Parts: sequence; C-alpha cells; structure tokens
Amino acid sequence: MDGDALRGYVELARPLNAFVAGVLTFVGAFVAGGALTRPSLAGAAVVATWLATAAGNAINDYFDRDIDRINEPGRPIPRGAVSVRGALVYSVLLFGGAVVFALLLPPLAIAIAVINLTALVAYTRVFKGLPGAGNAVVAYLGGSTFLFGAAAVGDLRAGAVLFVLAALSTFSREIIKDVEDVAGDRAEGLRTLPIVVGERRAHLVAGAVLIIAVAASPLPFVWGIFGLPYLVVVIPADLVMLAACTLGYGNPTRGQRLLKYGMFLAAVAFVVGRIAVVIG
Repeated sequence: MDGDALRGYVELARPLNAFVAGVLTFVGAFVAGGALTRPSLAGAAVVATWLATAAGNAINDYFDRDIDRINEPGRPIPRGAVSVRGALVYSVLLFGGAVVFALLLPPLAIAIAVINLTALVAYTRVFKGLPGAGNAVVAYLGGSTFLFGAAAVGDLRAGAVLFVLAALSTFSREIIKDVEDVAGDRAEGLRTLPIVVGERRAHLVAGAVLIIAVAASPLPFVWGIFGLPYLVVVIPADLVMLAACTLGYGNPTRGQRLLKYGMFLAAVAFVVGRIAVVIG
C-alpha cells in the first residue's frame, strides 16, 4: 500500500471526528458515575464508538462517491487513493470491530449500538434527502454517544438527560446550518427543511426544539442527581444557546457556531455536576 492509499484510508475514517465521538461516550459514562469504577466497560464503549464512527464516515463516502466527484474531488475515492470496493470492505471491517467491542457491554448498550449502526448505514441512502429526517438522525446519533456511554456502565438517568439535551440542541443547530446552506442545497436539488417549508418556519422549528431542551436542562438538579454547581454552569449554557438561536434568524453562520459553544458548555455542566458529587 503506497503513502497516498494509506492517507486515503485514514481520511475515510475522519479520525478527529471519531476521537471526539469517543470522548463524548466517555463523558456519558463519567456523568453516569461509572467511567472510573467500571473502566473496562467504559473503555470498550469508547473503542466501539471510535470504530463505528469511522465506519459510518467511510460508508458515507462510499455512497456519496458520485456527488463527491463534483463537490469534493479531493476526497479519497474521487481522487483515486481508495477504490470503491476498498472503501466498502474497509467500512465493513470497521463495523465488524465496533460490533466485537459492543458485544462486551450490557444488553441495553448493545441495543443502542445496533440502532446506531443501522442508522449510520441508512442515513445516506434513506434519510439524508428527507426534510427534517436527516437532521433528526444526525441529532440522535450525536446525542446517543452520551446515552451509549451511560448505558455501558449501567446508570442511565444523567446520561439520558444529557442525550436529550444534546439531541434536541443538535437538531436545532442542524436546521440553522441548513438555513445557512440554502443557496447551495437548492442548486444541488436537495430538499432540506428550509427549502421545503421556508427559512422563517424552519427557524421557528429550531427555536421551539431548543426551548424544549433548555426547559429540560434543570432536571438533573430537580431530581437530585447533581447539585448547585451543575445549575451554576448549565444556566449560562442555556442562555448562550437561546442567544445563538435568536442570532441565527439574522446570521445563521454565527448563530450555529455560537450554539455549538453553548452545547459544549452544557456538556461541561454535566461533568462539573458529577465531579461535585464525587468530591462532595
């Protein structure tokens, strides 16, 4: 295998994206209280996430190869670094590795892994071109990394709330990103939510979903899972996300970027909440 082919396979996996997904899985296990007490399960969940994310990226490039020849000619398949068959075999091997590590986990985590692997394969072929459906699948997959980590170590409550917050806020951000990309998506013949229902209505949907996420954010404090330190961090995160959605009406680019920072701060709130519990 020459150097360009090796680089091509690495690029297909999107290692940075896979690494981030693994970190989110670890955060899910940590906020559920099991990352340090059950490290083998948490580690297996992280590795399964890495491999599944890499596999999903590779299979997405496999299905998008014709579009990428026009829009992304520098990607591994269009530039000839990786063959079409090679990309398919690579993705299958990565999926197989993810399954091996997922089978080391409790039944609920295995069920989540099966759903996620199915969604990763189906996304490009089934959901990507459906208004709102593609956004929902991306939102679910993003949020489910936290849920998967929590399920791997056995305590779902905190992880489930983080999953809901992450999924809802990601859904809002994906819609705002689609508003940002309306001109290009329309030229490509895509049917995103802003194109089908209009930019204003799409923004209203994004705002309504985000309000639900913000309203749910105090639940770990109300339920007694986390104490005041969690609330102190999550309230500013909520304010940043609401401000981002408002900003998105006039400037989708800045709005979706600010929303990303708010989502990160919300994840930090869960970590702070768990640390406070541990040291308290």
